[in-house]
Amino acid sequence: MTTQDRPLKGAWGITALLFLFMLINFADKVVVGLVGPSLRADPSLQLTAKQFGLLGSSFFFLFAISAVLVGFLANRIQAKRALLAMALVWSLVQFPMLGTVSLEFLIACRIVLGAGEGPAAPVATHAIYKWFPDSRRALPTAIISQGSAFGVIVAVPALTWIITHYSWHWAFGTLGIAGLVWSVLWFFLGKEGTLVDPPITDDGTAGEHVPYRYLLTCPTIVAACFAGFASYWGLALGLTWFTSYLVDGLGFNKQAGGNLTAIPWVFGACVLLIGGSISQRLKSAGTPSRLCRGVLACSTVVLGGCFLPFVGSMPTPELKLACLVFGSAIGSTIYVVLPMIVSELTPQPQRAAMLAITTSSVTLAGVLAPLVMGSMIEGAATPTAGYEQGYIILGCLLLAGGVIGLLFIRPEADRKRLAMHAVALPGLTPARA
Repeated sequence: MTTQDRPLKGAWGITALLFLFMLINFADKVVVGLVGPSLRADPSLQLTAKQFGLLGSSFFFLFAISAVLVGFLANRIQAKRALLAMALVWSLVQFPMLGTVSLEFLIACRIVLGAGEGPAAPVATHAIYKWFPDSRRALPTAIISQGSAFGVIVAVPALTWIITHYSWHWAFGTLGIAGLVWSVLWFFLGKEGTLVDPPITDDGTAGEHVPYRYLLTCPTIVAACFAGFASYWGLALGLTWFTSYLVDGLGFNKQAGGNLTAIPWVFGACVLLIGGSISQRLKSAGTPSRLCRGVLACSTVVLGGCFLPFVGSMPTPELKLACLVFGSAIGSTIYVVLPMIVSELTPQPQRAAMLAITTSSVTLAGVLAPLVMGSMIEGAATPTAGYEQGYIILGCLLLAGGVIGLLFIRPEADRKRLAMHAVALPGLTPARA
């Protein structure tokens, strides 16, 4: 079997469209955090910290289930169709928020939105891997992941302005319009890639299959998910509670707090690009995946965990903010290497499902983190103390997840073990060179 070592023609155009896809996806996620102070002060809602935490968590109630179901479906249908259907769902579910809504209705809309967005990252990643060979995937993966960072960077000033000059209702409506515009672009310009990965076995068996019990218990994949789960806990707090911490905990006004919300995402964007570029360069030079993907990413996760417990001891709001931003975002490279590690160990016919399963396990942190932080805030002597106790928990999680990743992410060794369990699917013959 010959190995494709260059991207397909048109690969970077598809990358650009998927970048925009993820940009809108994360703008949809962060909007609740941005409207948080206005939402909690709305006379028709008057949300407590626990209720707002529940609203933040509700987005993730069906997120993981939907990701897994659509991931298995994406093994059999074109990624182009799956991505278009998702974008239409998240666009349409935003418009009801233009009217007067109750907490229960808000929660219902966020649950539907989460179900529509749950499969977004794994299916987009699966789609772009049909355009790039394994050794060239770090940069496009980083760019698509950058869509999440730029979704916040672009959305924060724009949505803050809309919230300030119009209302929090129109923040949701604007995102619905943006999603519909992307759907039109994707309908006319989106295409399906044709690149096929080489099999994981040495004999070149086409259509191979590794039983899911071996993939799901593979130490490398499990350890990468632990590191990703810890990092996503911090991301979920950033989406839901960061703006409120700036306003209620550090004393910034609502407009300043909204604008400052972009800072961790700007820093995270730089980390993603630099980390993804370094990983790809090392991989192309022949560096083992254990080092250029596992050690590189997990060491930064550990570093972030070392900083976060000290947020509360910083003497000024500015230093608290700097410590929190560095600690929560320095490990962002894990979002780039996790799908590449999974793809490296998974036969292509099973890739979409495995990317969805691992993404779902990681994003379960999104269900827990906002609720835990809400409980910490209500149970503490002051809101500031509650926030800072929540960040100590995040630091401990990052330390644990990063260390597990450093110890157990060994793609080369696990690839050999998985190859022993790979079998050819019935009716398929070995691929010819």
